[in-house]
Amino acid sequence: MPAKKSSTLKNAFPIILLTIVVTVCVSILTFVDSLTRDKISAQEDEAVKALLSEMFPGMSHFEYQDEIYTIYADGDQIGYAFLAVGNGYGGDINILVGLEDETTIKGITIASQSETPGLGTRIAEPAFTDQFAGLAISDVSLSRDGGQIDAITSSTISSSAVVEAVSQTAMEKVKQLKENQ
Repeated sequence: MPAKKSSTLKNAFPIILLTIVVTVCVSILTFVDSLTRDKISAQEDEAVKALLSEMFPGMSHFEYQDEIYTIYADGDQIGYAFLAVGNGYGGDINILVGLEDETTIKGITIASQSETPGLGTRIAEPAFTDQFAGLAISDVSLSRDGGQIDAITSSTISSSAVVEAVSQTAMEKVKQLKENQ
């Protein structure tokens, strides 16, 4: 009988050891996450603030509610901003869109993208993004579709993704703003 007990303990030892190792690893990861979460969040907030300050040079502060940034300059509301996400050739394209008011685009900034280097990445260049500034939301479409935006040569998927994301999300956010007023 003692041989059977020893054999059972020998078979259970790897399972017990693995359970202990996994528990310790999960505990360490949870602890590290709790230490870094606030720092990561603060860095993301600073990055957003920098992008908003660049788009709205007179900005003194902003409020964030319902996925919309309301931008203020010395107590006066000067615009809105929100994140639009387009499905580009290389994956998601995150676009910060600024509105002067409920009908006019202030500008856009490509916050992140993973498009083809040298082609699709040109969506982040001023030659493309500056085309949005001052446009009515209804005019945000590619020129081939009757709009005001010229697509980047050899990068129509990326160009279309940005234009569609900006147009559709802007209309949704304006509708949301009107409902909240």
